[in-house]
Amino acid sequence: MSQPLDIAVIGATGTVGETLVQILEERDFPIGHLHLLASSESAGSSVLFRNKNVRVREVDQFDFSQVKLVFFAAGAAVTLSYAARATAAGCSLIDLSGALPADQAPQVVPEANAPLLAGLKAPFQVSSPSPSATTLAVVLAPLLELIDLQYVHVTANLAVSAQGREAVTELARQTAELLNMRPLEPTFFDRQMAFNLLAQVGTPDAQGHTLLEKRLIRELRQVLNRPLLKISATCVQAPVFFGDSFSVTLQSAHAIDLAKVNAALEDAPGIELVEAGDYPTAVGDAVGQDVVYVGRVRGGVDEPAELNLWLTSDNVRKGAALNAVQVAELLIKDLL
Repeated sequence: MSQPLDIAVIGATGTVGETLVQILEERDFPIGHLHLLASSESAGSSVLFRNKNVRVREVDQFDFSQVKLVFFAAGAAVTLSYAARATAAGCSLIDLSGALPADQAPQVVPEANAPLLAGLKAPFQVSSPSPSATTLAVVLAPLLELIDLQYVHVTANLAVSAQGREAVTELARQTAELLNMRPLEPTFFDRQMAFNLLAQVGTPDAQGHTLLEKRLIRELRQVLNRPLLKISATCVQAPVFFGDSFSVTLQSAHAIDLAKVNAALEDAPGIELVEAGDYPTAVGDAVGQDVVYVGRVRGGVDEPAELNLWLTSDNVRKGAALNAVQVAELLIKDLL
């Protein structure tokens, strides 16, 4: 058992921050004193941790020298505002926002590239990738030795919780209004979200790609250490509260052995392979779980070098909070 650490969680009142605190308790993370931090609007509230209500304080007033490790579970602007201050105070950090460059804070998914942590020295900066990149990395990593991977095409059907509590509230409100036959007035989303699919998540650039799609591609290449890997990504907003689902097509340079693929997925950590003839869903399987579910493993209709997969995982828990905690567990074991 590692020595207890004083740690901080920034964004403690958000969906990811609250789940992160919950997972720290569930996994008996060795915490001495836990500091929960948020914006001035959320300061003063409390979060339950180990049967005690821990008061949330304002991040702007916090002295980072009080802690050895801090999780940044707020937006990119918060990370850019406070990361340097934390490091200057001798505090290591794990960032979930994607704000820091890879050469400064490498992207880590323990099931895919844990050895990358071996070269770090405290105070370190590490990034936990977006939930989409994390989910894909968990599944693709054990296949890299079997497949001469040439191309990845992914359609990511994302839960609204990826955009925070306000988006979850908006979907619930829209659903209630439509079921009660009341006029719908979208607020958070620019159009009807309930019982609908939106073809993009965020504003596209001049080439038609959103920041989230470009982040997914960039981070997946980094985690897999395949900087030139061809990846096509489309992020779709689905009318689901929690749990992302992915349709993935992989193109190999050679014919794919499905038996070996299934065996590799069966043995890989962090994956639950669903038997042939069945398939997993976000609501029925993934939400609240600590694994990525994989189903519909099949080749191409007339292309032996093609592999098709269906994936689903809890975006807040497995994709974000748990990955960050797993990174921290490796770091405190070897570095802190």
